[in-house]
Amino acid sequence: MLFFRHALEARGIRTPEDFLPHYRGAAERLRLENVDPAPKTIEGWIYEGRKPQRAFRPAIVEMLGYSIDDLWTEVPEGTSPNFVPLTSASPTALHADAGVDLNEMKRTGGMAVQRAKEFLLDKDRQMVGDDTLGLLDDEVARLVAVYPREPLSAIWDDLLETQDQVFRLLDGHRVRPSQLRDLNFKAAVLSFLVAKGFNDMEVPQHAMTMTRVAASCAKDAEHPGLIALTDGLKSLIAYWADRPGDAYHYASQGAETAAGLRGTVVLWLLGLQARAAAILGDEETVRAANQKAADRRERVIPDDLDQLGGLFTYAPEKQLYYAVEAEALLGHGDEQLAAQAEQAVRGFSDPSSPNWAFGDLAGSQCDLALIRLFGGDVDGAAEAIRPVLDLPVTHRNNGIVVSALRVRQALMNSPARTALVGQDLRAEIEAFPASRPALPRG
Repeated sequence: MLFFRHALEARGIRTPEDFLPHYRGAAERLRLENVDPAPKTIEGWIYEGRKPQRAFRPAIVEMLGYSIDDLWTEVPEGTSPNFVPLTSASPTALHADAGVDLNEMKRTGGMAVQRAKEFLLDKDRQMVGDDTLGLLDDEVARLVAVYPREPLSAIWDDLLETQDQVFRLLDGHRVRPSQLRDLNFKAAVLSFLVAKGFNDMEVPQHAMTMTRVAASCAKDAEHPGLIALTDGLKSLIAYWADRPGDAYHYASQGAETAAGLRGTVVLWLLGLQARAAAILGDEETVRAANQKAADRRERVIPDDLDQLGGLFTYAPEKQLYYAVEAEALLGHGDEQLAAQAEQAVRGFSDPSSPNWAFGDLAGSQCDLALIRLFGGDVDGAAEAIRPVLDLPVTHRNNGIVVSALRVRQALMNSPARTALVGQDLRAEIEAFPASRPALPRG
């Protein structure tokens, strides 16, 4: 038995109904929002021993007082667990001696940092100084790094505020000619992220408008790679809005712009081409684009966008995920493709990897479910998509929801739709987007 279940039973907690009030109390103490697990998710933890997604772990640790690694350790039958409680690790215990809540300290400290940033920006009212640019460099780098790793609700306000700060500097005519290109580059990067955020919230009109702003800033920065990336973002927006013809057009346009570049941006555009062509049923173009991307991978020389990272680089893990998705969209499900899909999932299995992204992990898991379903393995499909269905609502962005619904559609057209596992899976996927928040919170 897992120590987790042992700890629950010692507290008289045996069912999801018993579990949830204690969990909610812990989440409230930590001031966490939108992290309620579904009953089936709790059942998986208690009865099947599934390890919880990262978003749920802080509340579980707070609730039971032990680390996740300890809680998910098997306790041999007939023995007594001897794990050491985290008596000093809980955020609610850390303030016992000082008399001040650590979360409150962080909140007030954050307000002080914000006032200091505003002071520095106002101080450079007459002319933008190097300290202001350095501050913006740090914030842009942070936002780029955390965007693929955190729910949008956690960074949305900071993203909009930083974009506004850069716009105000550009509008205020306080910029030296040598700084203008740098600020336009920052404005393009931030507008790209804001546009991606609108797409994640399923607001394609705003996403496309903000992408055009990013493209304008990229042109003012005279940066061909960023210009090509904005075409790629237009393709991505059209792809998730079920406009594959437009998606293919924008990806092709961007690939032409990036043809002479040596970084990974052109590989991303070829991957976007392949996925759009797959929805259009053009198998020949899918294979040609993916092969061209594979050939060019060997000749990549990382550029400034690749060094920036996040959404601005196209790692090998992501390239495999895109290639597998294109094949899945063509309806393929052979053993070799299933093995590649499993490899794509493994590529995003380590959250400490610099290329990890929760959206890419979920997308690759949905692709694996599709491919197993096309191969007749409905149980394997249900296993592959389970972590996606267990995601907290804060992580269920537009792309993840559409990917999950593709599995439902394939299930509807599969002989497995009448099987008990198929019926349960279909019902669970149908309920998946219903609990997704429409806009960021927190």
